[in-house]
Amino acid sequence: MGSSLKEQLPAIVMVSLQFVYAVMALLNRAALVKGMNPRVFMFYRQAMAFSVMSPIAFLSGRKSSTSNCCMEIKTFFIIFATAFVGVVMNQTMYFEGLYMASSSIASAMTNLVPAVTFLLAAILGLEQVQLKSLSSMAKMLGTGFCVIGAGCMALLRGPKLLNIQLHPTPSNNSLMLNSFEGYDTWIIGCLFIFASMCCWSCWLILQVPITRRYPNHLSLSAWMCFLSMLQSLAIAWFSEHNPHAWNLSSTLELSCIVISGVFGSGIQFFAQAWCISKKGPLYSAMFNPLCTVITTILACIFLHEQLYVGSLLGAFGVIIGLYTVLWGKAREMKAQVENEGLVSSPTKAGQVTENCNIDLERPLLADKCDDQV
Repeated sequence: MGSSLKEQLPAIVMVSLQFVYAVMALLNRAALVKGMNPRVFMFYRQAMAFSVMSPIAFLSGRKSSTSNCCMEIKTFFIIFATAFVGVVMNQTMYFEGLYMASSSIASAMTNLVPAVTFLLAAILGLEQVQLKSLSSMAKMLGTGFCVIGAGCMALLRGPKLLNIQLHPTPSNNSLMLNSFEGYDTWIIGCLFIFASMCCWSCWLILQVPITRRYPNHLSLSAWMCFLSMLQSLAIAWFSEHNPHAWNLSSTLELSCIVISGVFGSGIQFFAQAWCISKKGPLYSAMFNPLCTVITTILACIFLHEQLYVGSLLGAFGVIIGLYTVLWGKAREMKAQVENEGLVSSPTKAGQVTENCNIDLERPLLADKCDDQV
């Protein structure tokens, strides 16, 4: 019984993480609609994340072999730029899109990250594309499914299935919504979420030079939380002149900050890293669509968000595309191992499997790329 539970523990952890992500999306959406300032919230979230990550990184650094690695000026600027693109710009676009669209759409479009990452990596030459290879064809076909599915979610609504839509009301809390009055905020929100996914993909790719220069992942995460906290503070300070915008006026806002900062940027780091070390990165990515299903169900029940046929079909297209990309990547990794002749030896094959399972840096990119933990 104990061994069976130990084998199932990674799956239990990953399912629990998807519930956490779903609850975060629902709480953030509800708080934004009720008037929470997204830029102030972004600062509070990063401050909470830094307060969690910095002591953990400090204590773990004493026992880590990479704790003594020094940071050069060029490395600092790369980390600074990566924090701005992958955290500040990513969350700014995401919260604006979440405010204009819905939590279920935002959750579904996060499945675009593997496809967008593959596309950017292929353009930059970090991912090999061979037209005659079945794995490359699968990755390109999966990318196409993801793009088409995202387009369907934004443009093809169709008949209504459930509830009435929770429309955002224009307010000073949103810099973007007032600029797009008269347009369909649903479509604009989807575009902002898509831009957020592109920033996220750029963040993944930018890990390549960072992890080579600064291999201490815990310390790196703490630095990114610290720099993104300062950047979001600057944005909020110059864009918000009303001192009341900094007040936490409800338990909902405080809950969003604590859950997003502690669980979204703190605990999930260790849970995700542990699962990847046990089962490999592809195993972890396979659970992403589950968050979409959970978020859609909970959003319809608690937030009374409207569900369209087009959005549902588009979400299925994105999920199918995601699994197609992951299947192509898994097949490519297997073929690479076989070509190197390592499978013929049981001992070496076991070592390769172990190395693949503990690889925390390359869930979607080729050997030249590193990914987030």
